[in-house]
Amino acid sequence: MKVSVCVPTYQHESYIAQMLDGALTQQTTFPYEIVVGDDGSRDRSPAIIRAYAEKYPDQIRAYLHPENLGPKEPREFAGRNNVLFLLKACRGEYVALCEGDDYWTDPHKLQKQVDFLDAHPDFVICHHNVRVTYEDGSPEHFFNAPDQKAISTIDDLLADRWFLATASLLYRNYFLTEDFANWHAEAAAGDWALVLQLAARGNIGYLPEVMGVYRKHRGGLSHVHAPTNEWFVQNRKEMFENVRAWLDSFKRNN
Repeated sequence: MKVSVCVPTYQHESYIAQMLDGALTQQTTFPYEIVVGDDGSRDRSPAIIRAYAEKYPDQIRAYLHPENLGPKEPREFAGRNNVLFLLKACRGEYVALCEGDDYWTDPHKLQKQVDFLDAHPDFVICHHNVRVTYEDGSPEHFFNAPDQKAISTIDDLLADRWFLATASLLYRNYFLTEDFANWHAEAAAGDWALVLQLAARGNIGYLPEVMGVYRKHRGGLSHVHAPTNEWFVQNRKEMFENVRAWLDSFKRNN
């Protein structure tokens, strides 16, 4: 399998069909699978996902957890166990991320990103620009600025600059055979934790094309993972401290 599309979802009945349609309409020269994990939703999300999985049984693997996998506390870790489960369930050489409330708009997105990583073996991540929309009607904007660097490294991440929209990420699936770092489970910012481990292995490439949409709404974790949340900020600081110590050991052993 060339690509696994990893889709964690919870209470996304209004969004999940659009996300799956964007993934299913990808035009590629390679096989890809869609790995969906519903984290015990109480809305219509499981029924919608089940209908798609029955219609596309060769392409969609759906994990409809009857109960939320947790952890329940702290709230900043909501959905963590479902995400970790899904990442390990991905069988592809590459993994593309898209949460159930975001979606892709370019049917060639996966092909463009795979072509990039295939042609650049020293790169471990490829990301692209996305449009950010708001449920409350706030003005839309692009996630990345016009001066976003074409090539980034782990140093850019360690400078505490987040420039990778989760719905834009395609990465080499090292975790098909390797475990996550021991500090990963203690980091509330799961996307940071994942990307930092990847960026220790190579460069990050950027495609400036807008190929997806990142939704911001009341049910999203971006309202919890915010600079105004003192607990989250302290946890992220501890994560960076753990990463720096881990990097020393990683560099010695690789």
